[in-house]
Amino acid sequence: MDKKTKYLAILAIAVIAVAVLAYMDFSAPQSSLSFNAQIGQQVPQSIVSQLNIPSSVSNRIVEGSASTGLPNAPIIYNINASPLKNGTKPEILYIGAEFCPYCAVSRWGMIIALLRFGSFSNLHYMASNSTDVYPNTPTFTFYNSTYQSDYISFVSVETATRSYQNLQKLTDSQNNIFAAYNPGGGIPFIDFANLSVEAGALVTPGVIQGYSWNETISNLTNTNSSVSQALVGAADIYTTEICRITNMTPESVCSQPYVVKMLKILG
Repeated sequence: MDKKTKYLAILAIAVIAVAVLAYMDFSAPQSSLSFNAQIGQQVPQSIVSQLNIPSSVSNRIVEGSASTGLPNAPIIYNINASPLKNGTKPEILYIGAEFCPYCAVSRWGMIIALLRFGSFSNLHYMASNSTDVYPNTPTFTFYNSTYQSDYISFVSVETATRSYQNLQKLTDSQNNIFAAYNPGGGIPFIDFANLSVEAGALVTPGVIQGYSWNETISNLTNTNSSVSQALVGAADIYTTEICRITNMTPESVCSQPYVVKMLKILG
């Protein structure tokens, strides 16, 4: 084999190798492989900190593409019930399940909002059920997590695992609240201290279905992305609901322009 033939053979092998690598990078479902490998792992605090979305982002988005208090939205306001408290703090009660794609997408907004009033530890990566609608929607689970805040109490109940196995049970008082304000029994269900309740999701899980956690997080601060418009928009609605039950404290959060605007939208 002469030098020219050897060179052409080596060049052909190199071209084939590059093509194979390109196919692996762009055609294979790489994100789904890493996605499944991480389910159940604890979320590093460095990742949790990336869910502290700057107010400047929210001030541009306000409610974004999320549903508000307009007709057909899932939030019911001023339910005229005794305030729900845990000790001296107003309580936010979340009821959901790990298999549920609508719970999956709602947790993003809830976590972003709650981080504005306190801190999470021991969150774990989760995904909705792989055979349900919007399969494998990336999310987190509140199961075994801890939330601390000077302003609110957050109580979460994940009733079932990703594979539909029983996980946590509602207390009698939680059952009473769930039955009274959510007769349809749908999840997610969120009670903001009995001032307002949400039964259903503010955004469609389809907005992040097929994304990895990192891909979702990287889009949160891009105010032109559908991910940011939906998830940060939902978080801004939740933040405003929380401000309503904390008597507009802390001021550093509740005096932000997006909260003032949302209060006018929500009435």
